[in-house]
Amino acid sequence: MRKYLALLGCALSVVSHDGQSQQLPPVFDQSYESQQDSRVRRYLTPRRIVWTSDKTGGSIVDAQNLLREGTGQADLVHQNFCKLISNDGQQPGILFDFGKEIQGGIQIVTDQPANQKPIKIRIRFGESVSEAMSSIDSIQGATNDHAMRDFTVEVPWLGVMQVGNSGFRFARIDLVDPNRELQLKEVRAIFEYRDIPYLGSFKSNDDRLNKIWNTGAYTVHLNMQEYLWDGIKRDRLVWVGDMHPEVMTINTVFGKNEVVAKSLDHARDITPLPGWMNGISAYSMWWVLIHRDLYKNQGDLQYLRKQQKYLVGLLDQLIEKTKDNKENLDGMRFLDWPSSENPKGVHAGLHAMMVMTLEAGVELCTILDEPAQALKCKNTATQLKLYVPDANGSKQAAALLALSGLVAAEKANAEVISQGDCERFSTFYGYYMLQAKAKAKDYNGALNCIRSYWGGMLDMGASTFWEDFDLAWTKNAEPIDELVPEGKDDIHGDFGAYCYKNLRHSLCHGWASGPTSWLSEHVLGVSIVEPGCKTIRIQPNLGDLTWVEGTYPTPMGVVKIRHEKQADGSIKSTIDAPKGVKVLR
Repeated sequence: MRKYLALLGCALSVVSHDGQSQQLPPVFDQSYESQQDSRVRRYLTPRRIVWTSDKTGGSIVDAQNLLREGTGQADLVHQNFCKLISNDGQQPGILFDFGKEIQGGIQIVTDQPANQKPIKIRIRFGESVSEAMSSIDSIQGATNDHAMRDFTVEVPWLGVMQVGNSGFRFARIDLVDPNRELQLKEVRAIFEYRDIPYLGSFKSNDDRLNKIWNTGAYTVHLNMQEYLWDGIKRDRLVWVGDMHPEVMTINTVFGKNEVVAKSLDHARDITPLPGWMNGISAYSMWWVLIHRDLYKNQGDLQYLRKQQKYLVGLLDQLIEKTKDNKENLDGMRFLDWPSSENPKGVHAGLHAMMVMTLEAGVELCTILDEPAQALKCKNTATQLKLYVPDANGSKQAAALLALSGLVAAEKANAEVISQGDCERFSTFYGYYMLQAKAKAKDYNGALNCIRSYWGGMLDMGASTFWEDFDLAWTKNAEPIDELVPEGKDDIHGDFGAYCYKNLRHSLCHGWASGPTSWLSEHVLGVSIVEPGCKTIRIQPNLGDLTWVEGTYPTPMGVVKIRHEKQADGSIKSTIDAPKGVKVLR
């Protein structure tokens, strides 16, 4: 065989995402262009069968065989399979739970019924049980937008079919053809993800916080596909504002990863100035802030210089969008969806963001040897600080006003953000509300909101964090991993607003991962002093915790940290930093 391949010609060498040289099959010649996909796939056996259409055993036989670990290979043994039998009035169906939200599709292995013709089945993916049990309609909001999650396909006799590309935990399969027998040997989920190590970690005496940290990390990991998406079901797009919490989580958990630069550059390249990224002025400002925070963590000056021309032009454009010491931005004026009906709050938030962005511009332009532009940004930011808009009750705006220094963090927290505890939080801007609480030294309040708000999603069966959430939704709701009984609310199908009404709501949204980076920054206590983590400061804030330990990735290696609260309230810290990382205490 090796001799035969050699006769076909030399193999083409390609480099995989991990830097290892690989070979294309030698039948490819130099005229072929190829791209190495940086993801891997695993096959997952269902954890349980949630529901079947048949309670008598007449139309679905031996369904428990599908919970056996499979091989993905059809065979001639004709054992350990499940039969679905249809007639003119009955289309048998089974609902599977794969245990955790994933991005990918499904593999179906069939056996050998007497009728050898292909057979039609209907597949429905769902992030919740109710979504997998739904049909595309205008009532509950189930949709095929961005990713097909409800479709009919044919499967072969004695073969294997792999199909689907969506975000889901649950999958329902129905036999569509009448008067047929479908013999299923295996039904496995195809889990597609980047095979990268979790370099950062967080563990404390509070298991709920530990699970929240891990869930935020996993949420972002699922969205690190070929580009950095905000949602694996909807939307599977590069939304730049949504990327900021995601990038902070990536810095905290994975360190440097190619998906960040690839996505930032994609947004830049498809948005020539004077356009706004994603049509939203704030999202172009987030692009600047992401680059500032990315450079602080990674210290990649060569990459930052590639942004120089666009960055300087964008900063000029932002400066032009000020008038009478106020932001005067056009484009879509947007912070997040829950704040969108409060134009005064949106104005306050955009004004604060303008100050934050121009101050980030001062930092970046100084690094890039653009003194004139740095001075323009500094002068404009100074003028903008002469005006302090009213947050108008918006927790989103109050958080940004605090982070920009326009309003004292203690005042913003006491008068707006802490009112009603975690009421009117949002999954996206909740991160900045937590940051403002930290600036106000309200660490216990922030920890309680993390436990209550993000923990509330876990109580509803979440394995990833959602596009939006309101604790009020949970009062009479059934978790996402169960059928909704009469008299109970459907936490997925009965709530939501704006673009995420009902079942259209994404239950895996990277912008909701804020507690992961927040806990590492403020509880574990890691902050970056010198770009590239050459100097870091470690100042823990344990709040009501008794101990915390974890790791933080830097370009020089992983920092290992443990803090223990002593009887007198002091903190005993053990820190192991790699060579090249200076630690301030």
